[in-house]
Order: sequence, then structure tokens, then C-alpha cells
Amino acid sequence: MGVKAKKPLLTTMAVAVALSLTVAACSNGNNGGKNSNSDASAAPSASANAGNSGTNATDEALKPIEISAFIGAPGQSPTPDNKLFKKIKEDLGITFKTEFLVGDLEQKLGVMIAGGDYPDLITADPKLVSAGAVIPLEDLIEQYAPKLKEHYAKYWNRMKDPSDGHIYWLPNYGAYQGNVNETFYSGPAFWIQKAVLKEFGYPKLQTLDDYMKLIREYQAKYPEIDGQKTIGFTTLASDWRTFGLLNAPEHLTGHPNDGGVVVDNGVASVFATQDISKTYYKELNGLYNEGLMDKEAFTQNYDQYLAKLTQGNVLGMFDQHWNFQTAEDSLNTQGKSDRTYVGFPLVYDTSTKDYYRDRAVINLNNGFGISVDAKDPKRIIQALEQLMDEKYQKMFTWGEEGVDYQVGADGKYTRTPEQRKNYEDPAWKLANLGDGIYGYLPKIEGTLSDGNATSPGGDPVEFYDSLKDVDKEVLNAYGHKTWTEFFSMPPDNPVYYPAWQIDLIDGSDASIANKKMTDASLKFLPRAIMSKPDQFDKVWQDYVNEYKKINVKAYEDRINEQIQWRIKNWSTN
Repeated sequence: MGVKAKKPLLTTMAVAVALSLTVAACSNGNNGGKNSNSDASAAPSASANAGNSGTNATDEALKPIEISAFIGAPGQSPTPDNKLFKKIKEDLGITFKTEFLVGDLEQKLGVMIAGGDYPDLITADPKLVSAGAVIPLEDLIEQYAPKLKEHYAKYWNRMKDPSDGHIYWLPNYGAYQGNVNETFYSGPAFWIQKAVLKEFGYPKLQTLDDYMKLIREYQAKYPEIDGQKTIGFTTLASDWRTFGLLNAPEHLTGHPNDGGVVVDNGVASVFATQDISKTYYKELNGLYNEGLMDKEAFTQNYDQYLAKLTQGNVLGMFDQHWNFQTAEDSLNTQGKSDRTYVGFPLVYDTSTKDYYRDRAVINLNNGFGISVDAKDPKRIIQALEQLMDEKYQKMFTWGEEGVDYQVGADGKYTRTPEQRKNYEDPAWKLANLGDGIYGYLPKIEGTLSDGNATSPGGDPVEFYDSLKDVDKEVLNAYGHKTWTEFFSMPPDNPVYYPAWQIDLIDGSDASIANKKMTDASLKFLPRAIMSKPDQFDKVWQDYVNEYKKINVKAYEDRINEQIQWRIKNWSTN
């Protein structure tokens, strides 16, 4: 996340929103669900104690405000009596009224733009900048939000739109302070059920062949799980969430997540029709013809995909962890923790070093922007500034001190088994936390001023102690203490990384080519995977021929132009 704009490349959300749910995931999940009305049941009262947070750039008393927000992903509203939002309203006079995405994001944004009707806050998409739907933020931040300015200081130049130098979005992830302990892995991987690993003595999986062999053997041994037919492998290719189908080949060849391109020696090229991709999809074709590939993989939407995973009968998939975290929450709640997943950084052959895990990057083109329809942009930026106070940051992640966690004599934050269990309960979280909107707000990551991690998942001891026995068994079997240890340590990020964050500019030749490439992939890849083995090469050639009709060069030229621009302009920031 992604994820991030949300779709600058073929598979833009790969890390963007990759990153966008990491903290929520570290505390065992985020939201999934339906459209909602509000994150608090009522508008703030005139008597709300709004001016005493000490986090504002001015001495004036801050008036109560209700802030409407659109979040471009499915989610679920907190309960009307949500403890966190009640406290924010009482202390700061801030009420959020959120709308979560239902249906297709592109269609929803198109309706908004056509009608010229926007909420106060809106999650990032390059179309909104092109449509003049959001306002520049740099002056507001400079004048009224010193905490936000300090938070983003190292990334200030990167946040500026290359076309006009303005800042339109407040990145939601990737701005770290202090020490960063990577414990939970939220990025891309080939995922496999813990029960499968246990069945075969926790083997070390390095190659795609190792992985597929295990799936074939387990499904042959257990054709049903809990009365449901066992599904060996599934994928998702719905809406903007096409990365599960499209991104695997770059990782199998030792490249990091650059979305729809691989970058070698600073030069990007599209890999969709290269041999590295053909090899992967031919493997899926074999799975399909053996009856091991999910036959609904190419028609299911996101909600259906999650529902399928929560049944516990899907052995594996390629995906980003944040994308299916809610399914794992459900499995844990059902007592099926052995049917949750472990990610492996697979490659085609052992001579290739895996490059799935990367170093944290500022999540450009994601998070919130303030729309042109916002009646009081100044008060909104002040509200976001107030929420950057550590008091409220801790409430979003740790909860309420003395109730959801304890502070020991040594100053360390700890939780009891019961407190940890609460974080696995989606209903409890809707009544006590604010994951839905928190995933898109500016946030402190890394280490708090008192030395504690900014979230439970960032504390190695608390992380390990909070794990279920099945999780500890898996980690101990592989000699690890955290899930990130399954992956090679990443090198320093190239200055231009990641390429998926590059804005293609809506309506440009590059953007049009991107759309056509995605359409071609979604048309021909399912056909190739579902074809008879002796027809695969023919369908693949049809796919290649379709790509030849597309102005792929315009797409690659835009990416390479921006890579060079970043190298020139980002080298010192």
C-alpha cells in the first residue's frame, strides 16, 4: 500500500495501501465490511473542550467540527458509543463522519468528479488532483500544523507534486521516528497455511516448485477441510486489487515491488508478457488442469475472496498480507488459527536472492487530502495536528492506559492475555479503536518519546508474547522470533523506489496505455490459466499480440522519465 494515488501503475496498490494497514495489522487486523455513516454518533456539542490539546500553532480556542471523510476501501464504522471517538469528541471537539467504499473505486470517483461534490477529507487518487478536487496543503501545514511539518520534514520535497510543486496528500505510512522494530510482515509473499507446514514437518520453502509440491501433496491427502472442498491456490483480480494476479513474476526473479515494471540499472521495463511471467502463469495453468486452482479466482470480488479465505479451506495464494488480514482475524476468532498463513519469499531457483521485504518508504500519493468543498480547511488541518499528539496516537494503537495495556515500573507497555485477545475480536475493535480511519490518517511510527513502540506489534517482546501457541510453534520450528525473519534483509532503497508511486497523469498516453495493459491482462491471463495445456502457448501468443497493439513505450517512458527526475530531485530528501 500499495498501494499508495491508488493506481498509478498496473498494480499500484501493491505496497501502498501495502503499507497503509501495517500498524492496524500489527495489532491483529483492520476493517472489512460495508458502507457506513459515521465514526461517531453525533456532531460535537458547542461545549466540547476543544481548545486544550496543546497541539495547535495558535492560542485560539478551536471550535468543534464534524469532518466528513471518504475512504477508498471497504470498511466498517465504529459503534455509536466507540470509546476512542467519544474521547476525541470530548477532548478536542472533533467528530468524523466517514463513508467507506462500496463497489468499484473508479466508478465512485467518477461520480464524485462529475457531480463536483466532495467530502472534507478524501483518500488519494491522481484523478482528484487532475480534476481540481483537492487543495494545496503546504501553506496550511506551515501556518497551523508544526507537528505535521516536523513529522514530514524529511520527506517534504518528495511529497510535492512534480507537475506544480504543491502538496496535496498527507502520507499515511512511512514517516518513522526513533527505532523501528519489524516484527509483523504486511507485504507481498506466497502464503501457505500453517497446518500445511506442520503436516510436512515445517519444510524450508525457497522456490515456486517447493511451494506447489507441498500444496499438491496436502490437497491429495486432504481433499476436504471442515466439510469444504480443499482449494489449493487462489488469487484476486478485482477492481484495483490486481496485484495478486499480476505482481508475482517480478518477485520470483529477485526484484522488489515496483508495480507493473522491473527496474534494472535504473531502467524500467514492463514484464507482463516477458518469459518471467509466462513461466509463472504456465505453472498456474498446470494447477488449474489438475483441479487445484480456484475456479472462481477470476470472477470473485474482494468481499467474496475474503469470505472464501475465512472458510479455512484455501491452502495458499500470492498476495499482500494487509489485503487479507481481516480474513485471518475471522479465522482466529473461529478458533482456526492453524488455517492462518505464513508468507515465503519464493524465487524460481535458489541462485536468486529474494527481494520481497523492503525498507520503509514514505507512502506517497496515499492518505488524506482536503477537498475544495471543505468549508474550514484551516480547522481540519488543525484537527489532524491535534490527533498527532502522542496521547491520541497511543489510543489509536495501544488503547486506553490501565484498561487496554499497562505501564510497568520500568516504563514498558505490556498487555495481559485477555487484553491481547480483545484485539483479535472485530466487534471489540469497532467499539474501542478506530482502524478504519486511522489507516489513512497521518501517524507516528517507530518509537514514542518514552521509548515504547508506537503499536503493540512493534514491540518484539509484546509481539512474541501475544502470539498464539500455533504461531510460536511455527516460528520456533524455523528458528525465528518474528515473521519478517522469513525474508532476506532488504538493501537500502534506490532513491527512486518504488516506481509504483509514480503518477501517470490521468488522461495521458501513459495512463491510457496502463489501462489497456491492465484490461489485456485481465482478459487473457484467465484464458491462459484455464486453457487446456496444449492450448496455453496459443493463448499466450494472443496475449503478447494484444500487448503489441498498446503504446507500452509511452508507459515505460513516463516511468523512466520520473525515475530520472527522482534521482535528480530526491537525492538529498
